[in-house]
Amino acid sequence: MKQILTGSQILLESLIAEGVETVFGYPGGQIMPVYDALYDYQDRLRHILVRHEQGAVHAAQGYAREKGVPGVCMVTSGPGATNVVTGIVDAMMDSTPLVVIAGQVGNAMLGTDAFQEADFLGITLPVTKWSCQCKSAEEVSKTIARAFFIANTGRPGPVVVVLTRDAQVGKAEYSHEKIEEISTYNPVPVASDEEIAEAAKMIDEAKYPFVVYGHGILISHAEQELQEFLAKTNIPAGATMLGLSALPSDCPNYVGMLGMHGNIAPNALTQKCDLLISVGMRFDDRVTGKVSEYASQAKKIHIDIDPAEINKIINVDLGIVSDAKAALSKLIPLVNRKADNGWEADVKNCFDVESEKVIKPETEPGEGTLNMGEVVAKVAEVSGGRAVVVTDVGQNQMISARYSRFVESNSFVSSGGLGTMGFGIPAAIGAKVAVPERPVVLFLGDGGMQMTIEEFGVIMQERLGVKVVLLNNNWLGNVRQWQQLFWNERYSCTRMLNPDFNAIADAYGIRNAVVETREELDAAVRKMLADDEAWILNVHVTEMGMVYPMIPPGKSVDEIMLNNDEWFGNGK
Repeated sequence: MKQILTGSQILLESLIAEGVETVFGYPGGQIMPVYDALYDYQDRLRHILVRHEQGAVHAAQGYAREKGVPGVCMVTSGPGATNVVTGIVDAMMDSTPLVVIAGQVGNAMLGTDAFQEADFLGITLPVTKWSCQCKSAEEVSKTIARAFFIANTGRPGPVVVVLTRDAQVGKAEYSHEKIEEISTYNPVPVASDEEIAEAAKMIDEAKYPFVVYGHGILISHAEQELQEFLAKTNIPAGATMLGLSALPSDCPNYVGMLGMHGNIAPNALTQKCDLLISVGMRFDDRVTGKVSEYASQAKKIHIDIDPAEINKIINVDLGIVSDAKAALSKLIPLVNRKADNGWEADVKNCFDVESEKVIKPETEPGEGTLNMGEVVAKVAEVSGGRAVVVTDVGQNQMISARYSRFVESNSFVSSGGLGTMGFGIPAAIGAKVAVPERPVVLFLGDGGMQMTIEEFGVIMQERLGVKVVLLNNNWLGNVRQWQQLFWNERYSCTRMLNPDFNAIADAYGIRNAVVETREELDAAVRKMLADDEAWILNVHVTEMGMVYPMIPPGKSVDEIMLNNDEWFGNGK
């Protein structure tokens, strides 16, 4: 017997058919038919009511990054829809699969500037993998199937589905078929045997090869293949920020994080190697520094699933358009070399300098106000490196990336390419919903915290055991650092008068504590992590704290500031 359903019911049935378990959203006038239908689906589909649409899209991002499936958020038209645009752009830059569903006015009112009408389709076309508008119930199921296939294949990304009111209230026969292919879309390019053989030959002939890898390793689930490749060849490897946790922190071939605030060793090796092998990363400017001087002495292999990234920023000798896991799987049996070129000694020399000039002063100061780094290091120590670390954006992000430790893969969630302040709280919510069995620790600053502080209401209502570590320094710290170093200490609009964060935590019923001294830190962190409930740890850190090392803008990646007075290598 044919099943005749409204477009709203078809939407919800289609989501369930695509394996969706959780939707983050906020109701409003032009999505009301869907929310009315949702009333009868509460036992089959979990809806989490955020407090602002920006919270919905960032929570969906955190969920997608941890669950490995498209995150879904649902909003109304006009301002509800436009409030998620930042998160859509963020997801596009960080290759995060999303399906964003937005209501829209009725067909007859399109283009009339009706109440809460905005051309959301037109707004999002430039910043999504695909955007589509449904005007009838008959279109809904097929569009949802297409949306999920596009969002989660190839290089993942956000997809937008706009449903006019007619599409929601109209009726149609329901049937849902998952899409396995689209004739005009090839999401999984396959590297040729000749390309792989050429890469293996270049690797075997290199005297000082170096691997740089990124988020693509995690997306393609190539962690094991990367470890096998490095173990067989004994090549050192460095991670981009979004590549963190793809290798465990104690992996013998892992030499640290690349980029502006990364470790000295991987940046120095970039400038010394004779072959740079990049896998699943896109040569972001925060990684390359001055492009004209980036690894200019080296031949380069670039493996990436997106052909648009090959030769976009860095010209390479061999570009391989392929899924990272597939490419590494083909490379492993072909490579024969076992590097023995003294890279371990080079890394040790770099680490010794960094340890003496940067790490120990930041994590073992002995006296004075707490440093950001020692707080992060303490959380890493007590958690055993097993927490999912989520960050906001700013100094808190860079410090967390530098001093967190990772035992398990897929343990670092942050806004990379767009650098979105306010990302942290909702992303941590999404991550905790995705992996409730894992501890989720959010590091954020007092600036970013206040951008989406309303989402503590979700933590309260859903009883989510997110651990929030506030690195509170009364400044917009990252901007203040740049003002100090590059703008003649003209601190324009970066000093903050903050509220009583613990009183706010009390108002939301979230357990909390203030940490003002070094003597309080260990016990407070242990108490927080031992508790299953949500926590906010308000840690007062030094107000003028800096994140070092730092490669200043316009410098090459071996021109590295160690502190306010000293440089490494070619820096001056």
